[in-house]
Amino acid sequence: MSSPRVFRFAPSPNGRLHLGHAYSALLNRKLADEADGWLLLRIEDIDQVRSAAEFERGIYEDLAWLGIGWEEPVRRQSEHMDAYRVHLDRLIAGEFVYPAFMSRGDIRAHIADTQASGAPWPTDPDGAPLYPGVDRLLSARERKRRIESGAPFAWRLDMARALQHVAKPFSWQEGGRGPTGETGAVPADPAIWGDVILARREMPTSYHLSVVTDDALQGVTDVVRGRDLFHATAIHRLLQELLDLPRPRYFHHDLVLGEDGRKLSKSRGNTALAALRAEGRTPAEVRRMVGL
Repeated sequence: MSSPRVFRFAPSPNGRLHLGHAYSALLNRKLADEADGWLLLRIEDIDQVRSAAEFERGIYEDLAWLGIGWEEPVRRQSEHMDAYRVHLDRLIAGEFVYPAFMSRGDIRAHIADTQASGAPWPTDPDGAPLYPGVDRLLSARERKRRIESGAPFAWRLDMARALQHVAKPFSWQEGGRGPTGETGAVPADPAIWGDVILARREMPTSYHLSVVTDDALQGVTDVVRGRDLFHATAIHRLLQELLDLPRPRYFHHDLVLGEDGRKLSKSRGNTALAALRAEGRTPAEVRRMVGL
């Protein structure tokens, strides 16, 4: 007998769920039911500054109101820092990450100096400038000296070294579609992100490292999430290759947009499920509003 397919809905407790979250949760539940699979709930709360217990309670309330059930127990990322540390240590040992000491001000100044000479600076798919990579050239002795002095730093992926180690093209299976209609086997091109942050001195993980770790440890077979994370999948596939982790299927779905055509955010309270519920809207109306 084959193992069941495993889906997951993974919100962050930094605000109330809105229509976009409702669509993602309902679609995960629908696809899990059609596959006779499981749906897990994961609370992605590594950002302890913005996470709050009241928002986590709101997640449970909103999902219950929608009629969405999930397998127990719920996984909270904040309770599994040791698991992320294990993978970070493997990346450090393999020299796939390096300590980067440049502050945001240092980065801006470096880029400004470069652009002053007329050279354009590359950006990632989100429009942010790529990290200069200056710290990649520091000697082991200088890195050790700075770390022991207490200098703040982030662990950044050495993209060039990581890709050299993998030394083969790799892809992911896309069940939805990308921003320009990509579907099926999608070639991964993580280099477009540059040397991304995987952890910080005081925090042994980041979004990228924690999600691939959690998906592997929870046996997730199908990652169903918004199209805004389509390009990030290339980083996740690279980490799976470096850490010998299973490769799930991916399904990037449409985003629910506001009247202004922009992606919904938790700061726009009029689309929050709690606000819609207070207006007297029903779960059936929410399903119709998101096209399900």
